[in-house]
Amino acid sequence: MNVLKVLMLGALCFLAVVGLGASDNQGPSQSSGVRVVAFAQDTLANDWRLSQARQLEAAFEAYPDIRFVVSNASGSTALQVQHIEEFTDQGVDLLMVSPRDVAAMKPAISRAYRQGIPVVLITRHVLGDDYTSFVGPDDEATAAEAAHFIAAQLHGSGRVFVLQGVPTASTAIDRTRGFLREIANYPEIQVVAVEPGNYLRSDALRVMDAFLERLLASSPNLEGPGFDALYSQSDSMAAGARIALEMRGYDSSQIITVGIDYIDEARTAIRRGTQTASFVYPTSAQEAADVALRILEGREVPRVLRVPTTLVTKENVESVEPIF
Repeated sequence: MNVLKVLMLGALCFLAVVGLGASDNQGPSQSSGVRVVAFAQDTLANDWRLSQARQLEAAFEAYPDIRFVVSNASGSTALQVQHIEEFTDQGVDLLMVSPRDVAAMKPAISRAYRQGIPVVLITRHVLGDDYTSFVGPDDEATAAEAAHFIAAQLHGSGRVFVLQGVPTASTAIDRTRGFLREIANYPEIQVVAVEPGNYLRSDALRVMDAFLERLLASSPNLEGPGFDALYSQSDSMAAGARIALEMRGYDSSQIITVGIDYIDEARTAIRRGTQTASFVYPTSAQEAADVALRILEGREVPRVLRVPTTLVTKENVESVEPIF
């Protein structure tokens, strides 16, 4: 099944994609002999999350007895909860989730888990212990490393703008907490703003432009954008912020910019000198698929499977391949 087709069908059509009716009480594996792995995705509008879904799809293609399906919540917590509940009611064989809201999604995920459906959390946590396995990087550790790197680039003194991802998602929570905790060790470094860009270029562009507009209104004679470094919790947001800065006439090469993901766009920016660094943040799709397959085979899996991240700068940008 092509992920793009799922996207075109839209979130409201996902029951038809799964191929189950509301009255099908036997469950997918009992009625068809095919095991269903359902992925309740936050959004497919984000290129990283679309790539994650595509990579999961590719990982399961070699298994004809597994049907992999994706629902697209289009960035809506309520819709993602609805999809999880409907997958649970259908009795899918395994549920994969990347929760948009660490708290609001707990009841739906817990219900699936307590009904005996294995739950694999991929790159994002949820409150509580009702899941089978978590697969993904350590966001707090990555954020702390980003803070340490920025502090070194600033020589221990300066101003930092933080572009946060989806504020309710564990990735953004941990990437903020880890960064602020580490940067607090440098008293001469000031965090001037923590603004949500929701991991989207367009949102980051609007947030940055609004900040610059307020800055110009309050300090019309101020030179520069009001900060020396930008910590962006995704490279796509860093790209949106660069557009806003350049539209206002600022030279983005003069701003220390650290992102996360290391997509091809970030590699190009690092080569050009308009981005200082990024962290390879794998989609963890292959690792999560491997865990899911082991669960379906009745084998033991780790409670937490950490996927490593890597700092990329101009020194190693030519030797490290982007995630996509």
